[in-house]
Amino acid sequence: MRDPIVSECAPMKISLKPQHLKRYKQIASIMLRFGFSELVRSSGLEELLGDELGRFTQRAHPKPAEFVRELEEMGPTFVKLGQTLSTRGDLLPPEYIAALATLQDRVGPVPYEQIEQVLHEEFGREVSRVFLTFEPAPLASASLGQVHAATLPDGRKVAVKVQRPGIRARLADDLDVLDEVAGVLESLTEFAERYRFRGIVEEFRRTLMRELNYTTEAANLRALGVNLREFADIFVPQPVDEFCTPRVLTMNFVDGRKITTLTDADRAGLDGMKLADELQKAYMKQICIDGFFHADPHPGNVMLMPDGRLALLDLGMVGRLTPEMRERLLRLLIALGEGRPETAADLAVKIGHPGRGFDETTFRSRLKTLVSANQGEAIGQIHLGRVIIELARMAGDCGMHPPGELTMLGKALMSLDELGRCLAPTFDPYESVRKGAIPLVLQTLKQGVTATGAVARMLEVNEFARELPARVNKILDRVADNRLELRVRSFDEQELIGGLQKVANRIAQGLVIAAMIVGAASLMGVKTEFTIFGYPGFAILLFLGAMGGGIALVWDIMRHDRRKRR
Repeated sequence: MRDPIVSECAPMKISLKPQHLKRYKQIASIMLRFGFSELVRSSGLEELLGDELGRFTQRAHPKPAEFVRELEEMGPTFVKLGQTLSTRGDLLPPEYIAALATLQDRVGPVPYEQIEQVLHEEFGREVSRVFLTFEPAPLASASLGQVHAATLPDGRKVAVKVQRPGIRARLADDLDVLDEVAGVLESLTEFAERYRFRGIVEEFRRTLMRELNYTTEAANLRALGVNLREFADIFVPQPVDEFCTPRVLTMNFVDGRKITTLTDADRAGLDGMKLADELQKAYMKQICIDGFFHADPHPGNVMLMPDGRLALLDLGMVGRLTPEMRERLLRLLIALGEGRPETAADLAVKIGHPGRGFDETTFRSRLKTLVSANQGEAIGQIHLGRVIIELARMAGDCGMHPPGELTMLGKALMSLDELGRCLAPTFDPYESVRKGAIPLVLQTLKQGVTATGAVARMLEVNEFARELPARVNKILDRVADNRLELRVRSFDEQELIGGLQKVANRIAQGLVIAAMIVGAASLMGVKTEFTIFGYPGFAILLFLGAMGGGIALVWDIMRHDRRKRR
């Protein structure tokens, strides 16, 4: 872990509110064990520990597994905080990120009477009048809610996720503590200020509030189900809308088993390689095409069903990506896998947010070392998830703020690597990504060709063509009136006119190429019997013609520039 520098001026201290004393003490003990004793003293937390101060100091620097266990013991808020921190490779070392990625959200079940009370408050009537049957014993129990098996009045078996009573107030109280501690740390250390601890807590608050609203998770299930309908081996349970409320989520019942429990005998009875490849492709589509992906595919959230399909569960945590981010992430994955550090660094800088003290030279050097180290391994042994998380950490060390989506993607890929190898021990995740890259790129290009997009491009070309003559005339008028100022060592009128004519020719050629591209885009949506590679033939011919013209134009420019240099 890092050792933050304590500011000489420490105007803020923890308020030590009586109702928060237990949380303050727990946080102080963790900070001491990580070696931040000076920070504990400066913040005013030291007096809470009293005689226990020495005991915590002697056990400094806990192992990652101990850190995870302590978070689990501190309750729901800190379990969720650990899951959030597992997406921040710029803040924590890789071994802690890996440990937090395995953080299990398991707590003791809530008594059935309390669950029954929540259901009564949400539906306004007794449980027996809402469901035909409802199992009192939960199937699973987590920090925010627990899942029960039930049967609808029409006989369908469903899983009912019920929120824990009073959990919202408890989370709000803990978030107030975290916000106060983050504010004090920002005032005391440059490290906390640079990484905007209060901003992290605020984002964490928004994430938790979204997760507490089960109607949001129901919408996520519906969206993912639509996006993955083309994958026959992937199943997304769908919500039953009339039985869903902000605190109750009713969805299809999934009868399955964890992939990590499969034995060699189990694998012999299914096509594990096909399933692993299908799962990898499904996630690449979510990330690169849909921009909406299941961000927590740990073994407990991906189940193998009796019919051989894979079920994706728990859509409380999802990632969202802009079109630009999707394209850059796909290019980054390919660059990292193929060992091209310069390209990977360029893309990482575009994806991240360089701060005032960003050391780009050091970042590029460290990234080159990271990529070179992975080049020595067999292609099937490259763990892209770990590489991406380490990249995010290096970016943070060098003064760049990587987006949370980057580490979230790395964490998801780490989990997919594990799941893929559980299904088929010889599965190569990167090879699956590489083979699927071309179809993904084609699908991205096809997705960008829309009627509104084509109209917009045509309007831009129209505006350019309309204004071009006036601009060229203005330039020629200045030349004719000797009012065009050029900084040249020698003036040759014939050479100037020849140069202008060449510019005009290239502009005209560019307009023709642009018109061909716009025409190809417009014809792409027109169904014809004449096709090439499954696409409308005339559109592809126009596109190939434009590509040929573009190559010829670029070649002519490069040849002319090379001759000039000589």
